[in-house]
Amino acid sequence: MNLQTNIPLSKHSNNLIDYQSNILLLGSCFVENIGEKLGYFKFKNLVNPFGVLFHPKAIEKLIERSLNLEYYSEKEVFFHNEQWHCFDVHSKLSNPSKDNLLKDLNNHIDASYHQLKKATHIVITLGTAWVYHNLETQKSVANCHKVPQRQFSKKLLSVTDILESLQKIVALVKRVNADVQIIFTVSPIRHLKDGFIENMRSKAHLLAAMHQVVESYKSKEDTDLSYFPSYEIMMDELRDYRFYAEDMIHPSQTAVNYIWEKFKEVWVFKEAQKVMEEVDIIQKGLLHRPFNPNSEAHQKFVKNLYNRKKDLENRFPTIKF
Repeated sequence: MNLQTNIPLSKHSNNLIDYQSNILLLGSCFVENIGEKLGYFKFKNLVNPFGVLFHPKAIEKLIERSLNLEYYSEKEVFFHNEQWHCFDVHSKLSNPSKDNLLKDLNNHIDASYHQLKKATHIVITLGTAWVYHNLETQKSVANCHKVPQRQFSKKLLSVTDILESLQKIVALVKRVNADVQIIFTVSPIRHLKDGFIENMRSKAHLLAAMHQVVESYKSKEDTDLSYFPSYEIMMDELRDYRFYAEDMIHPSQTAVNYIWEKFKEVWVFKEAQKVMEEVDIIQKGLLHRPFNPNSEAHQKFVKNLYNRKKDLENRFPTIKF
């Protein structure tokens, strides 16, 4: 008896991820889950330099600023609740010092500029189509930073709004990096603060726009744009609350691991998967805590682990433990 539906997946035909790849990941919390996995297995990657970004307009704005090297100035940051903030970025960058915040923001502009130009793969995960606009500036914000809600208006981006934003993102990136592989996906995290029905409307708009932009490039015989079904795997293959964390909103670690395995199956080169197995053995070995550190058996274990580590680092100079 088959008690689970499975989404048919096929391995991408070219431009797969290996240990020479350079990966940039942008978007919602879920992209950080994938980034953590890539980091654990020692791939070259940069994850959300500006923190979590939930909607396409926020990603579009920061990509454009980074590629134009448009640095932040004092007039673009503000003081609230004993910290300096910027509406374009996540609160993890907020800082008690205005100068340090500006320094961090502009360092991330530089890092993003270089990563966008050299990336072989860019993974973009969208979480919501709901956007808040600052009433004073009439600009969309990436994060409200707990500023009173009366200072914002809330809008659901239309499919056309999202499509135009994604098209602009692709055009901006391709202008400086023509061969980069862009992988779009919709986050399986439920944005229930917006409301149950509102969350489903939001996800529907994101899905419709993403598929439109990917299909439009396929019609031009451009295979550098792809869609990975993170959201659908969560909704259909993992259709059970036991695959959610205690908040019943975020995927559990089991669900993250499951979706990661699917991503690896589609996007990671077979030879790289063999290297991942070696990395995993070393990572687990480094976490090992012996009962008797001075025993002969443990000393032999440490020497063997050291030799494995040096051998892998010699074969792949970008891998560092």
